[in-house]
Amino acid sequence: MNFQPLLDEINEEIRPLLGRTGTVASYIPALARVAAQQFGIALRTCQGEEAAAGDAATPFSIQSISKLFTLTLAMRHLGDGLWERIGREPSGNPFNSLVQLESEQGKPRNPFINAGAIAVADRLLSRGDAKSELLAFMRSLCGEPILFDAEVAASEAATGYRNYALANFMKSFGKLDNAVEPVLDLYFHQCALRMSSVQLARAAGFLCRDGRHPLAGEAEITTERHARRINALMLTCGTYDAAGDVAFSIGLPCKSGVGGGIVAVVPDRLTLCVWSPALDATGNSLLGRKALELFVAKTGLSVF
Repeated sequence: MNFQPLLDEINEEIRPLLGRTGTVASYIPALARVAAQQFGIALRTCQGEEAAAGDAATPFSIQSISKLFTLTLAMRHLGDGLWERIGREPSGNPFNSLVQLESEQGKPRNPFINAGAIAVADRLLSRGDAKSELLAFMRSLCGEPILFDAEVAASEAATGYRNYALANFMKSFGKLDNAVEPVLDLYFHQCALRMSSVQLARAAGFLCRDGRHPLAGEAEITTERHARRINALMLTCGTYDAAGDVAFSIGLPCKSGVGGGIVAVVPDRLTLCVWSPALDATGNSLLGRKALELFVAKTGLSVF
């Protein structure tokens, strides 16, 4: 299938809708200044073919999309031991909710809500220089330099009161091994990774290739079993408390971020990234979701 004309067509359909609905993430000051009238879409097939349209080369703060990459590293290092402190069930609550931590004694419901990602960051931090490891991992997956956005990381640290509350709450239950400050420093920096739609579609390519490196042929990023598990978690938990509706309307494993990006996986076919900063009420890109619905409708590609 020649995907370039299809992405151009989706871009043309989305452009007139830019700026009409949705709002950018205002609770992080550095994200509140991002222009809402932007849209990018990019994909990479299992065979290495790439296509892109719109603002696909524009870098943005990937935010919670980073959670799928830190989860991959943690599963690679810890295997099933990772799940001793983290669940695998949808939360049904906002991504920064403290409610379930009270009743579940500091064990996050899944690794894609903030509490779960903070728990993953804690486990990675115990292994050494986790920020350098993460940067090297992302650069390897993209084949290009990837950096943290220092302004976004500082902005999150200055205003991340709920994340501090989540981390301290877990610490009080003995669910964090490291001090709260360095754990959150890693978490804020992973969310501040700055990448484009093209780079993210490429970086996530191992998830449609049974865990094999998107650029290095048969080299293994993670096992086939772990790749399946990550895709399953993306489908059930990857888009905050809208995961059920996203599975219903799009039918692909997805991971979103409040920077406006959404990564989607068509197993054994391709990975796709859409980006538009204006969010819906659940914190997902409003026009990003619309673009994914158009893509599935036009191609018939779905896990169902």
